[in-house]
Amino acid sequence: MQQSAVPELAHAQTRPIHWVATATAVAGVVALSSVVQPGSATAAQSTTGTRTQSAPAAVQPPGTAGVHFPLQCGPVKAVVTKKATGDLDGDGRPETVAVVHCDAPMGTPPDGLYVLTRAAGGRPRVVATLVDPKNRHTVTGFAVRSGKVSATLLGYSTDSVPSCCPDVKTPAEWRWNGNAFIRSAPAGSHSV
Repeated sequence: MQQSAVPELAHAQTRPIHWVATATAVAGVVALSSVVQPGSATAAQSTTGTRTQSAPAAVQPPGTAGVHFPLQCGPVKAVVTKKATGDLDGDGRPETVAVVHCDAPMGTPPDGLYVLTRAAGGRPRVVATLVDPKNRHTVTGFAVRSGKVSATLLGYSTDSVPSCCPDVKTPAEWRWNGNAFIRSAPAGSHSV
């Protein structure tokens, strides 16, 4: 260990007097802040030449409860495994995108990817199917950002591949073009 050429400074060691001085300084700041207060804030504005306008009410995204998804599940129910919201068509009202599959007791049931909006009566309804469960895909890496839906689809190269073990991984994106959701793939599919 190298020794310092400068002798130890007197204030490098804390002593009770240092704690008393610190406590006194803090007490002085607290006392001064209770005496010196800012003026009262008011929300009043002058009414000369100004109009008040209320902000638009926030529109709630459609929920998934009670929605009939176009999915044939037989005796079991459809279950929503993931959902995300965002304004996909630019109308200022959010849509909900839901990943749904049949609640099968075993195996890997295929997913459906659905877009929901509010009907005129306020009830949510499915307006688009982005991934049809008939295609035997599992949806992972699911997100809604900047007006687009993105997901990774796990699928099968042939019908002989067991449902437990998808062997093809395909990224996909969907964007509303004013009439329909158009699918694009940001990168090619590859084996898992």
